[in-house]
Parts: sequence; structure tokens; C-alpha cells
Amino acid sequence: MVMGLISCANTGQTQMVPPPQVPGATFVGSEACETCHQDIYRDFASADHFRLKAPGDNAKNIGCESCHGAGSIHVTSGGAPNTIINPHKSPETCFQCHLDKKAQFDLPSHHPVVEGKISCADCHDPHKGSVIEGGGTELLSANQVCTRCHIQQAGPFVFEHEAMREGCTTCHNPHGSVNARLLIARNQTLCLRCHFQQQTVAGAIYIGDVNHTSFLSRGTCWSAGCHEAIHGSQVNPHLRF
Repeated sequence: MVMGLISCANTGQTQMVPPPQVPGATFVGSEACETCHQDIYRDFASADHFRLKAPGDNAKNIGCESCHGAGSIHVTSGGAPNTIINPHKSPETCFQCHLDKKAQFDLPSHHPVVEGKISCADCHDPHKGSVIEGGGTELLSANQVCTRCHIQQAGPFVFEHEAMREGCTTCHNPHGSVNARLLIARNQTLCLRCHFQQQTVAGAIYIGDVNHTSFLSRGTCWSAGCHEAIHGSQVNPHLRF
């Protein structure tokens, strides 16, 4: 059996993952893909996925085919539709390695990837550079992936929620969560991950100069009409409106 990519699932172990199967097709090597896909072939050497290719003759020259399946029929047909695996149409190819993400997409709140409304490639580029946009030294651009769709949350705001500078994933798990709106924690528990600079005065809990004792017990920082402009406000520094 020809083996493809080394699994990039966060399992703590290295494992070999067979490429997807195309009935009747054989492997032709990535060079055959260059004929039609010059730009992708040129840039792939910079991609995170390029470094995951398994070593040895058993996986020789099947970089592209590790995710797209054997390409002989696709090549001889001149690129006919449905002769190669297209992960953009289904996340199952990605899930072969990213088992943890498959589990997250099964959680109650998730982006509609398994429903086919969006794909992994809408947020991740597997063919060029870092598969996680805005990672590493590009933190200032991390939110751009989200704000391509979530335009209203992009701002600019007169009074910006500082958490936006840390990135959307400070509050949201983009793949899935047990909490509504992909939130990584519920109600005040989420807010207190950052807003923990509290003062206790005579049994009262102050955040800033406001007594939050009764507010925190309700657990509704943004849904009870207090800080409802959670991403940013044009009129109120406390994100009230």
C-alpha cells in the first residue's frame, strides 16, 4: 500500500495515513500536476503540508496525491471532473489526519462544514504558506480570516474591545464548541478569563469602579443589556451600546 502524509492530528504520535482512493487510478507523481496547476505546484514547497510528506520510496513523489488521490485517470482525461478527489467539496479528506477537528465539528455549535455550506479551504490554504493564516509573526492579520464573513464584527470601532487585538479565537473556537456561538466558555466565565482584576470591598466584587456582585451572579455580561456591543462600540467606552 502506498502511504501518504504523516498525520498532523494532535495525537502526540506520528502515524502514517493512506491517501484517498480513486478507483482504477495509479500514482503519477506531483510533476504531472504542474502541467495545469503551475502556481500551486510552485508555491507548495512553502506550505505546511509539504513538510508532512512521508519519507522513503514507498511515498515517493506523491505529495499532491496524498490528499487528492492517485491522478492517472485525471491526467489522461485532461482534467475531467470527478476523476480526482477535491477536498474543497468534502471535509472527509482533511478529517483523515485532523481527527480532533472532526470531533469538534460534531459539537452542538460549529461552523457548517459537515453540512457542506463552507469548506476547510475557505479558512485554510493547504497549498501555500502557513495553513493557519495570521499565525506566527502575522498575528495582526489573524482576524482577517473571520472578518471576511463576519463583516459587522470587523469594525473599525471608536471603542474597540481589547480582546479583538488578541484575536477572535480568544473567545471563540472556530471548529466547534458545546457553547452557543462557538464560545470557549459560558457567560461570565468567559469574561472573567481576562477581566479578573477584581477588588473585594466589604463582600462586594468591583470590576473597575463598578460593583459587579449582583451582575456576576446572573452570568449575563452581554445578554442582559450591559455590555451588548461585545466586539466594539461607536458611542460607549464600556461597550454598552
